[in-house]
Amino acid sequence: MSNKTLAIIKPDATAKNVSGEIIAAIQQAGFRILGMKLTKISPEVAGEFYAVHKERPFYGELIAYMTSGTIVPLALQKDNAVEEFRKLIGATDPKKAEAGTIRARFGTGIEANAIHGSDSDENALREIGFFFPESEIVAVNK
Repeated sequence: MSNKTLAIIKPDATAKNVSGEIIAAIQQAGFRILGMKLTKISPEVAGEFYAVHKERPFYGELIAYMTSGTIVPLALQKDNAVEEFRKLIGATDPKKAEAGTIRARFGTGIEANAIHGSDSDENALREIGFFFPESEIVAVNK
């Protein structure tokens, strides 16, 4: 069980200027921020990050969406980080997300759901390394 996960505040949320509110909710839930940056990714970088979805019908739309504006990747730490973060963000579809979750509060659709969260401990470590290749972030309190 890992104590790290990756979050990405998505382009819809950064465009609405709610990144600060989302970061506050993450910190209030007890997560420690190990790394954070404001960035815009190219279609090539997005394609590499989402390569696992390459054969899915929504892949092209996902790449176009994630490259449409700025994003805020965050490397986070907390006991049982992946599971705890998935509870905090809520269901992928904001209409089905539990009240008070980040996606229920800030998301507008399945794609524009405000935030990405790693779905497994293995993916969390891979995803953190993708945006934060500095070994000290990945190695902090394994």
